[in-house]
Amino acid sequence: MARGDWKRLDESDVRIRPGKGSRPRSKRRPEHADAVTAMVVGKDRGRWTCAVEADPGRVVTAMRAREMGRVSVVVGDQVALVGDVSGRPDTLARIVRVDERTSVLRRTADDTDPHERVVVANAAQLLIVTSLADPPPRPGFIDRCLVACYAGGLEPVLCLTKADLASPDDLLAGYAGLAVPTVITRHDEEPEGLAERLTGQVTALVGHSGVGKSTLVNRLVPDAELATGDVSAVGKGRHTSVAAVALPLPLPGGWVIDTPGVRSFGLAHVTADDIVQAFDEFAEAAEECPSHCGHLGPPEDPDCALDEVVLRHPVGAERLASLRRLLVSRAGGAES
Repeated sequence: MARGDWKRLDESDVRIRPGKGSRPRSKRRPEHADAVTAMVVGKDRGRWTCAVEADPGRVVTAMRAREMGRVSVVVGDQVALVGDVSGRPDTLARIVRVDERTSVLRRTADDTDPHERVVVANAAQLLIVTSLADPPPRPGFIDRCLVACYAGGLEPVLCLTKADLASPDDLLAGYAGLAVPTVITRHDEEPEGLAERLTGQVTALVGHSGVGKSTLVNRLVPDAELATGDVSAVGKGRHTSVAAVALPLPLPGGWVIDTPGVRSFGLAHVTADDIVQAFDEFAEAAEECPSHCGHLGPPEDPDCALDEVVLRHPVGAERLASLRRLLVSRAGGAES
């Protein structure tokens, strides 16, 4: 433009680029219509291993997309993936969505810790593994796992190992009122009944170190090659699993999610009402209880309405006793 031509310009010829701080930002986000679904089967340092369409033969590594922020992604989650989902070496997909969870296994470090940790998502059942001897069973731990199942929407299954060392009768008698499915295994026999119960299901395993959890997984999934640890001389197991991992079962299929051995199972996130709602025969009556009722009955809760249910249907007395034992365990009571 020649000198002086600027006098012929008007406002329509002026273009002003907004500064970085004043640029309008769009709230629209991509819909990712081409995303593929996958199941999270492992996590390691900010990277997630995912099985596309829950097919163990199509495994890819993914990172959480920036738009996801700090959304929790755990083993068992159903997610949407975009990017390179070929699974070739040195490729990386992106997790752009986490589907709504059908069940959640949560725990806290202890009963005073307000921070809950999601251990596993979308498992249909929780296999509570405990040994009958070496180390001895801990009913309090079993009770707490049952509470976590009822609060999280999982079906509990009790797996008693090392039946060749001790009888399961006394321990089973304590859970007769709950009608929890039970599988009993021995070191010298294959766990055939257990394999049938797990087939076609997503099952999480939980148990103290040394109870034989990893040994069970190695039998169920021969290619797992998980380390098995010897029980220490003082009766406490050494940790052999360090992170939750989902492993595919042989055909006709299913998944087992092995979780790290735990020494405590905090329930700070669970309320008494969460547990009562899992007992259909008492759930409606609990709505008539006074505010903040702990449902423990006299003398702690003299006006608890659950006792009225037992008066009308005496056959529920054993169920109510079992329910209240779980409530005591949730509150940090005795483990027996």
